Amino acid sequence: MLHELLLALSGCSGGVFLHKSKGGLQVASDLPFIHESEATLLNRICRVGTYYSSFQVFIDKNTQLVASVVSKGKAEFQGLYIQAFCSGLDEVLQGYRRELLSLERDVLTDPNLPLSHVEHRLEKYQVLFPGLASVIDHIESKKAKGCKLLDILYQSCICGVPDVKDALERILFMCHGVLYQQLSAWLLHGLLIDRHDEFLISKVSAADENESIKRTESMSQSNSDLGIPGVTRRQLAEIMESEEKQPIAIQQHYKINADMLPSYIPTRVAEKILFVGDSVKMFEEAKNGKNVNITESIIHDNEEMFLRSLHMLRQLPRFNVTAFESEIDKIRACVAEHLWKLVVEEAYLLKHLNVVKDFFLLGRGELFSSFIEKAENLLKVPPSGKTSHDTNAAFQQVIHKFLPDDDESASLFTLSVDMAGYQAKSKPAPDTSVVCGWDCLLMEYHVQWPLHILFQPSILDKYNTMFRYLLNVKRTQLDLQRVWAIHMGSKHQAGHVCQLTRVWLLRMHMAFLVDNLQYYLQVDVLEAQFSQLLDKINITQDFEAIRLAHDHFITTLMAQSFLLMKPVAHCLGEILSLCQAFCSLLLQVSGTLSDREHAQFDNIAQGYERQSSLLFKILSSVRSHQASPHLAQLLLRIDFNKHFSTTPSSLSAFGE
Repeated sequence: MLHELLLALSGCSGGVFLHKSKGGLQVASDLPFIHESEATLLNRICRVGTYYSSFQVFIDKNTQLVASVVSKGKAEFQGLYIQAFCSGLDEVLQGYRRELLSLERDVLTDPNLPLSHVEHRLEKYQVLFPGLASVIDHIESKKAKGCKLLDILYQSCICGVPDVKDALERILFMCHGVLYQQLSAWLLHGLLIDRHDEFLISKVSAADENESIKRTESMSQSNSDLGIPGVTRRQLAEIMESEEKQPIAIQQHYKINADMLPSYIPTRVAEKILFVGDSVKMFEEAKNGKNVNITESIIHDNEEMFLRSLHMLRQLPRFNVTAFESEIDKIRACVAEHLWKLVVEEAYLLKHLNVVKDFFLLGRGELFSSFIEKAENLLKVPPSGKTSHDTNAAFQQVIHKFLPDDDESASLFTLSVDMAGYQAKSKPAPDTSVVCGWDCLLMEYHVQWPLHILFQPSILDKYNTMFRYLLNVKRTQLDLQRVWAIHMGSKHQAGHVCQLTRVWLLRMHMAFLVDNLQYYLQVDVLEAQFSQLLDKINITQDFEAIRLAHDHFITTLMAQSFLLMKPVAHCLGEILSLCQAFCSLLLQVSGTLSDREHAQFDNIAQGYERQSSLLFKILSSVRSHQASPHLAQLLLRIDFNKHFSTTPSSLSAFGE
């Protein structure tokens, strides 16, 4: 019977011990040579065999399925971490198997060995196996995989039973081996080895991007407390104070997989892991795709040292969060410093930032004033098939007129009319407004390696948004000045001054607002933020800090230019459109206004009055909400004499 018992403890049933559906391995009923008390003791001992049998089934299911997954489909718990768990569990069970072999030798030596001896030898497994079974049940019920499995093991290790704790720590040690292998590939080579989506870093999918866009749009559509749909005091105040807050992260190819991030690894450490691997991967991909004279890894000669350090961490019996974060910090510092040297010193980042400012942000005002004059007739109409070519030709002519021939920045920028891109980004609208070439302008910047790490497509899209907006403001300002200059020569004509007094008063109001808006954008926003960006670059040798500062810079530009607030952006767009319509109307007037032109003028005046009053109402509503100094400066310039504050209708006198 003792041999039958050893067989049952190995997970196999026989003539004396049967595997029952509910109770597992138990003594067969109604055996005449076994007393009831003996049966109770045997059933208690066999409980260990039942656990062992279930463990063996779990191991076989999750290790043998790897060979048959191609023919039978994806296994429920397939993955590297569950296989490591099974390897660790099998290693823990080796002690139990050795104990059975020792018992077998004892039985062969003494056939009359009492059951109490077997019970005593296996007593620790009466505590250990239920603890292991509880963890496995938790894994199966949660369908846990990957790094989430690490979290379950780590939490289960916090217990007061030494045998259970030691066994779980051994299994966790095996699973951490997979984590360190994935970390080594990601941190040192930028390789994401993760066929089963188990790692704490994952690729950004199209669904993730669409969800982010929907979430942003839904947040911007909240009701207001200003009586204006789409904007609240709090929203506008937060936008105005955005430079003091955490900058919006740039669009990346990879993200932190929150579902797979173990609770004992802080998010700040995961962000460092993401930065290092993403930077190494971008560096390697760009290096392989460009004709550059750089062959070494971004880690330089430290790769072997970091690999040894990670291997030493892997050999620790318990996961040390402090040592782990310290090693990640060392790798991150090495990568950040190397990228800083590469981008700032070798690629002359400051020089390129000034060039980008000159073109995208209209730093070379005389160049774009000339371009606006040259391309006015070309871009004021809907674009045709050759508009893009003609626009770039005009732009290149202006560049060669103002820049020396040896200026390399001239070859870095081209202008095109991207009608397809404009239609893709614009949502269907009920109105049928005509799209002109100015609306579809696209400045293409030929980014030199390795500056592509900073000037990613998402960042260049923001620069183009700012470029079109600033160009629209400057074009409106020049139109208002040109109209005034053209009509100055006709003031001596009889009755002309009296007829056009209302017109010039409206032009004065328009020019006043547009001039102050232009000054606000160029001085209070662009120059101030650009100076802050240069200061941050000059005081740090950390590339990650530079990348965040640059992204913060362009995001803050859009925020403080009101492009992130739809009501304000729409209001400003309407004001600029009305100013341009006003200028077009005056350019058609040869003498006095006809009845039809009077009606058009009245419509423009009323629309401008309505939109300018709405703009002042929105902006002044945040005056008591800790508005930023530059916003207060804009409001001071617009309302320096309390004209908007005290006059309900600044153009009401026109109707008299």
